[in-house]
Amino acid sequence: MMRRNARMKRDAFIADIGTRPLIMGILNVTPDSFFDGGRYLAGGAALARVRQMVVDGCDIVDIGAESSRPARNPSMRQRNWPALTK
Repeated sequence: MMRRNARMKRDAFIADIGTRPLIMGILNVTPDSFFDGGRYLAGGAALARVRQMVVDGCDIVDIGAESSRPARNPSMRQRNWPALTK
């Protein structure tokens, strides 16, 4: 069951869709990220970055935990899943 506060935030967000442009931030939590090179893998670093993105104006944060590099190791999916569930 969703908490009342979370439900109110969700409803306010849904009401904003279509009324203004929404800002989307992208956070890569893969060790081979071309942009940050795994900077946000350490405990709490990803959450701290997401919080800062929200303060900076992000409405949506896309958290990428699967490498899209052409030579990536397909087994990385199992290794990267815990980064999303912390």
